[in-house]
Amino acid sequence: MQQYETHGNLEELTAFVAVAEAQSFVKAAGALGRDASVLSRRVSQLEARLGVRLLARTTRRVALTEVGSAYYQRVRSLLDELEMAGQEASDFAGSPRGLLRIALPMAFGRLWVAPLLPPFLARHPQIRVDARFGDRFVDLVAEGFDVAVRLGVLRDSSLTARKVASYRTVLVASPAYLARRGRPGTPADLADHACLGFTGHASWPDWLLAKDGQSHPVQPKGPLIADNSELLLLAALQGTGIVLAPEWLAGAALREGRLVEVLPGWAGQAEGGVYIVLPPGRLVPTKTRVFVDEIAGALPGAWAKDAQGASASPVPAP
Repeated sequence: MQQYETHGNLEELTAFVAVAEAQSFVKAAGALGRDASVLSRRVSQLEARLGVRLLARTTRRVALTEVGSAYYQRVRSLLDELEMAGQEASDFAGSPRGLLRIALPMAFGRLWVAPLLPPFLARHPQIRVDARFGDRFVDLVAEGFDVAVRLGVLRDSSLTARKVASYRTVLVASPAYLARRGRPGTPADLADHACLGFTGHASWPDWLLAKDGQSHPVQPKGPLIADNSELLLLAALQGTGIVLAPEWLAGAALREGRLVEVLPGWAGQAEGGVYIVLPPGRLVPTKTRVFVDEIAGALPGAWAKDAQGASASPVPAP
């Protein structure tokens, strides 16, 4: 297929339609704010490209040829569609609307993002949300996601990321477990305890603990490992063992005394972050921008609120 320069072709088409409708190069030039000689040159270039005469020129007027009349109808429709598409794009950019596809971590998404979605949709009735929950790293571009929430330490990538909150990971157990098995005094003592392992930790099969600049790797051994952090927290609440859990998951149970921090001061070596990740590119649709702003405003410190400011515990009492 023969390739033309898009910008040049559009100028030629606009000039042709304006002259055809005004039946005069001078009048068309006045309507477009261009010089008549420029329009004449554009139309001549278009006719040369097509190899046909579109306009019959006389000293008094300009008229469409037979082929020019048929061509005008098609081009007029094309320019109308372009104008409509541009208007729709402007409207789309100016107000939040359309389908918003979101990728969310399983437990975090259910506990902290899912409750925000109904009021978000109520405020933005022209937005539809497709929320997908899972702990794998989705390919935003290949899988067509508008935004993702990711946890931990963000890997280097070409994606655009915004850190909206931080959290620690802490060792916790139920008072009943500690009464039965005793409290570990050092990270090394964990070898004698039932440790519950989350296989989704970046450091798995180790726990990398840190305190005051010291670091201590621990390889947890115990009756249960899982790729679901909510299951492990529930097991800890029921006295099964000790778990290394993020504050956003264990915070409510700690405040309520249903869990107790083990080895206070020792925590996961790397501070966790909550990131909102977007596909590469500088133009962010309005639907995405309003979602990012609302999530960023709601999440920071949500799991660190005191008992009066916090919502109900995300994990039911055993």
